[in-house]
Amino acid sequence: MEPVAMHMSDGLINAPTSLLFVVVAVAGLSIAAWRARSELDERTAPMAGLVAAFIFAVQMVNFPILPGVSGHLLGGALAAILVGPYTGMLCVSIVLIVQALLFADGGLTALGANITNMAIIGVVVGYGVAVALRPLVVRQQRLRLRVLGGLAFAAALCGTVAASMGFVLEYAIGGHAMSGDSTSLGAVAAYMLGAHVLIGIGEGLITAVTVTAVAKARPDLVYLLRTAPRRVEVQA
Repeated sequence: MEPVAMHMSDGLINAPTSLLFVVVAVAGLSIAAWRARSELDERTAPMAGLVAAFIFAVQMVNFPILPGVSGHLLGGALAAILVGPYTGMLCVSIVLIVQALLFADGGLTALGANITNMAIIGVVVGYGVAVALRPLVVRQQRLRLRVLGGLAFAAALCGTVAASMGFVLEYAIGGHAMSGDSTSLGAVAAYMLGAHVLIGIGEGLITAVTVTAVAKARPDLVYLLRTAPRRVEVQA
């Protein structure tokens, strides 16, 4: 099997597929930049910078997936829960662009695909899971931190797995036939799913700890709680 990973390098997919996902990434980030203005103000803008810096640090922790190839934590669900989905997309994208340009972590030709997977799919799915679970939290008179932590864990796990499946789709469109690899796409998908479930568990734990710590100190800075249909009080 040719080495594959969610953080894609140059040459894993062909030029037309790379261009296709550049278009997808540009379109997604254009919408995010437009909508992020409604999520940010003088109080929350510095939080976005801190979140981006934290994600950059977290993404330096690599997990081996295949020989010579590694996966890593994403931070998409974490960013979306703390600063909002659109701002979260921008935070993760900035990290990916800096990594590609300054550290050669992920190929330039695959940058559109990487942004699509980690900054768009990972954030959208992670935040979607968080919002879907939020009514269970809001119905309670008081929110216990462990409930919020469970929500953050589930969101991060699902976002990580969904992002890895985005890679499988891109590899199926523009990488598998080009590589001449005899390994079936089903086997690649199964391997990526299993590996990123494990990575997602690690990311879920980090996300849960981080979100609950922020919520305990400053619940007004947690976007998911701040935008709940009714006020959510956090109690340890």
